[in-house]
Amino acid sequence: MNRKFLLNASVFIALLFHISGLIGILFTPYKDWFIQNTWFTLLLMADLLIITHPLKNSRFNFFLIIAIVVGFAAEAIGVNTAALFGKYNYGNVLGVKVFNVPIIIGINWFSIIYCTGMITQSYETYMLNKLNKQGVNLNKRMMITSFIIDATFLAVLFDWIMEPVAVKLGFWQWENNEVPTYNYITWAIISALLLAIFRKLNYDKRNLFAVHLFIIQLLFFLVLRTFL
Repeated sequence: MNRKFLLNASVFIALLFHISGLIGILFTPYKDWFIQNTWFTLLLMADLLIITHPLKNSRFNFFLIIAIVVGFAAEAIGVNTAALFGKYNYGNVLGVKVFNVPIIIGINWFSIIYCTGMITQSYETYMLNKLNKQGVNLNKRMMITSFIIDATFLAVLFDWIMEPVAVKLGFWQWENNEVPTYNYITWAIISALLLAIFRKLNYDKRNLFAVHLFIIQLLFFLVLRTFL
């Protein structure tokens, strides 16, 4: 399949689902139906990320699995012990649960880490090309450190914007309706670990759909955070 067509079709589907979701949640009497089917949208977006990923190999598959497993395991530990993120519990709108955690949450960890990694990698490649033309060479260790810090910041920013919306939509609930500060610290640590793996593994890290999807979802939650 032509990659440009695949990109355009994927972006169209992502826009269609997220704009429809905004309209359905904010302006129609079918708000609950749209919220109850959030798990399907998240699953579809993850599928599109995998489909649009170029030149899949065993290392990409390993990252896919490790991101889902680590993300889900962290949530399972967090929900059942309150040791990682604070005391919270998941509602019933995100689909089937295992160990009190919706299965889709592990998949969504992959989506967030993959998107933030792709955005940061794209920016880094752009900047390196500009610097190389000027005869500037950067230290490899500095580049890796900068990548992990920048991508982790994006991941935590996404979580911060999403948090109040997720609570209002019934995705999960915090004790006393307060998000502990160390929730974001733990998010940063786990994200940094997964992003280090993302960076280390040798596979194609060019996927424009991941960049588009991150922006679409960020705007989706920003609108809901403002008007919900």
